[in-house]
Amino acid sequence: MDDDLLLRALFPPSALPETPEDAAAPGERRVWRVAELHHAVQGALDAAFPPVWVEGEVSNLRAPASGHLYFTLKDEAASLRCVLFRAQGARLAFRPEDGRHILCLGRLNVYPARGDLQLVVEYAEPAGEGALRLAFEQLKRRLAAEGLFDEARKRPLPAFPDRVFLVTSPTGAAFHDFVRTARARFRPARIVLVPSRVQGAEAPGDLRRALELAGEAARPGDVVVLARGGGSIEDLWAFNSEEVARAVAACPVPVVSAVGHEIDFTIADFAADRRAATPTAAAEAVFPEAAQWRRRLTDLQKHLAGAAARRLAAAGRGLDALKGRLRDPRRRLLEHRLALDRARARLREAARVRLSAASDRLARARRRLEATDPSGRVREARVALRGLALRLPRALAVALAARRRRLEDLAAHLEAVSPLAVLGRGYSLVVRLPEETLVRDAAGVAPGDRLRIRPQRGQILAKVLETSDKDPGETP
Repeated sequence: MDDDLLLRALFPPSALPETPEDAAAPGERRVWRVAELHHAVQGALDAAFPPVWVEGEVSNLRAPASGHLYFTLKDEAASLRCVLFRAQGARLAFRPEDGRHILCLGRLNVYPARGDLQLVVEYAEPAGEGALRLAFEQLKRRLAAEGLFDEARKRPLPAFPDRVFLVTSPTGAAFHDFVRTARARFRPARIVLVPSRVQGAEAPGDLRRALELAGEAARPGDVVVLARGGGSIEDLWAFNSEEVARAVAACPVPVVSAVGHEIDFTIADFAADRRAATPTAAAEAVFPEAAQWRRRLTDLQKHLAGAAARRLAAAGRGLDALKGRLRDPRRRLLEHRLALDRARARLREAARVRLSAASDRLARARRRLEATDPSGRVREARVALRGLALRLPRALAVALAARRRRLEDLAAHLEAVSPLAVLGRGYSLVVRLPEETLVRDAAGVAPGDRLRIRPQRGQILAKVLETSDKDPGETP
């Protein structure tokens, strides 16, 4: 078979270059050098096969010290050598392993040293998960654009839930882990199992109906928990369905999503009011720890007792301060008397000053009169002086009388408010001995009690013979 036939057998006609002008004439033999043939084949491969996706099972995986990965992709009928250079391998989210089905994107290449056809891999992902991941991201973006995942929609969990509706498989480990943790943390926990399939083609519809049933039975103070153990993306795919996400968002009470393990995220996680990494973590988030609340209650009781003691102490200090500010009425009476004496003294001093000033004016007038010595003015002055001399004592007497009346009024008012004046009208103060408590009512004493009676002057010691709650004017 000549070279042209060889290339046409290997590649489609569209991938082959046109026959060069200097090609050998028909019947002549064209001899290729090995490198030239490799170069021609590589050119034909580049033209016919741009970067391609290849699916197969990994085998013969080698990882030398260089960091590159060498492996073979195979299926039931053929195999293809592959190389993944270190730079491209560092960007992968997973590491290829023998026996794992993967999808590879790369360019076909002929390795000159051995003449082997190989795939130079630029990107790889686990087979079967790529399409699921794409569907996951598309649904996530669409529901997020609708506001289904907004933080403003998230509702807080009640501190002490009344009932918890657990939507899960009754035979799975998630159910037993959740119940065991809930009973350990909060023994009065009320858990209502809403059974549902959590895997398979029928699981999304089952989960939606279970969530709707739990929402219809729930009331304020309840919580719904959506739980499942870990698994592959295919195992958890029921929780990535749109109908489950919308059922979670429509639930009238808070929903906790506990699907898979910490590294697993589902659409239901984003739609739920709270995500828990595992079913055990969900039980810890929903139910309070009884021992912790008991410790907190004890601390609050101690704090309350301390606050009450401090309030009582402060009130006692305030009472002592008020007692210190109370004054004896006799002391106030004495202060008023002293003030009255000072007022009298100021009045006398004012009168003296005015008389002295008048005398000084009279003396000055006499001196001026003597200096001028006009007879007529002297006579007039004498008459005026006699008139002033007559008016001055009267005016002084009137002024002194007015001041005296004012002083007497003040003294009478002071005497009227004095407790001693009240005693002077026949009233007495009665105190019970030995407490020295004032007796205001007959019910405050009993026969045999000793009393001290304080009239206006002196005191009387007495002993109670009989008491009555009737006033003296009332009929027994």
